[in-house]
Amino acid sequence: METSLPFYQPLTPDKAKQIDRTGRWILERVGIRVYSNTFLDKLKKAGAQVDYENERVRFDGDWLDEVLRRAPSRFILYSRDGRNDLHLGEDNAYIGNGGRVFRILDMATGGYRLTMLRDVAHTATLVDHLDNIRFYVIACQAHDIKPVNYHLLDFYYAFNHTTKHVMGGCDDLHGVQQMWNLATIIAGGEDKLREKPFVSVITNTISPLTIDANTLDILNFCTAHGIPVSCAPVPIAGATAPATLAGTLSQMHAESLAAVAITQVLAPGAKVLYSAIPTTMDLRTMELTMGSVETGMMNAAAVQLAKLYNLPIYTSGGVTEAKRPDIQAGFEKGVSNLAVVTTGADCIRLTAGMLDSGNSISYEQFVIDNEIIGMLYRIREGIKVNEDTLGFDVIKSVGPGGNYVTEDHTVDHMMDEFFYPNLSVRCNFDVWEERGRPDMLSRANDLVQKILEEGREGLLDHDLISEIKKAFPGSRYI
Repeated sequence: METSLPFYQPLTPDKAKQIDRTGRWILERVGIRVYSNTFLDKLKKAGAQVDYENERVRFDGDWLDEVLRRAPSRFILYSRDGRNDLHLGEDNAYIGNGGRVFRILDMATGGYRLTMLRDVAHTATLVDHLDNIRFYVIACQAHDIKPVNYHLLDFYYAFNHTTKHVMGGCDDLHGVQQMWNLATIIAGGEDKLREKPFVSVITNTISPLTIDANTLDILNFCTAHGIPVSCAPVPIAGATAPATLAGTLSQMHAESLAAVAITQVLAPGAKVLYSAIPTTMDLRTMELTMGSVETGMMNAAAVQLAKLYNLPIYTSGGVTEAKRPDIQAGFEKGVSNLAVVTTGADCIRLTAGMLDSGNSISYEQFVIDNEIIGMLYRIREGIKVNEDTLGFDVIKSVGPGGNYVTEDHTVDHMMDEFFYPNLSVRCNFDVWEERGRPDMLSRANDLVQKILEEGREGLLDHDLISEIKKAFPGSRYI
């Protein structure tokens, strides 16, 4: 897709290279702590410098470059219906929601409640119906099921309510095996899932500079079975990373490159995203501030750092500290979204549905964010300039003092030149009063109810559900 981007770069090319050099020095001179002798052995055998006593791995520069070159610069995160495939590494921006929160704002009561399994189904249904949200991240933790079935049921309810690409975190090897077994059944076999994986797994490094055995087990399983992965550091400036933005980015870059390199040691050519979710805290109060302007700037800078290696990037935007869909939510989301989207990120998560520093969700926020995202896509498209759009002929025909309302040129372009919001109030004052003074939040609530009513039934075929039940006996929620 031809765009007018990128036009926002928080780092000059020289500054980006400075941070890259510092990140590489960190890997070479400080290293990453790896809590697993099994994986220390694998990395040593592959040529990394391993200090068993301190559980430390260091990455020589030439060796690092050789390993990073194995990572694909382009690949596809598939949707099940083929209509929402994510072509990464091709200057596209795909925006999704965020995941694994524990609270939801319930507009029926005006208060918060714990998230339940039905909220996984409902948020997946919303994303499936909202055109601008291009992939679904399992949005919340279900408090009404036992941990042993978290991942099986999370992914089952996601797959049953959206055909878009599904991303989700897995806590342990058992969970990712459950997900893979389920996805294999839905795909129609392991080979078909490997050919077109419609699911990917989110993992995280531990800032500063640590990867635990659990994460490595998950990465190892996914890369061996062709499941795309991300392994995102979440450094907090002033807490788990230096207080300076450049220092946080240097550490984050080291952590992100290390994760990519490890996946390529485990399985050369494995589909992996350079992943990064740098954020900040208010050092006056020690409160997490994912909605800060600096968080948006650092996530935009992460895009520049990933592009130095031609790696698709998975980063974040659209986060807010606001506890409700209000003015604060609007301006914090708008600023950080604009910063990241206009830099050229491939996948941007947390953007839809999130409130409260990524700790809560709101159904209404999903549909409001869908509207914001539509505006962002329109900005990315830029202004089309060609002989037809310049409009000389119609300007000549209408001439001084005329109007363009009934011209064919206007009719031809009325739908492709403009973004038309569904929720924004665009009527005059008298009409607005006649309609009961609607606002964006009330209209969002109406749309949520409409979508959830239409999407009440699941999407999976009944025969397929029967097969899944046989494969996972005793799971009464399927």
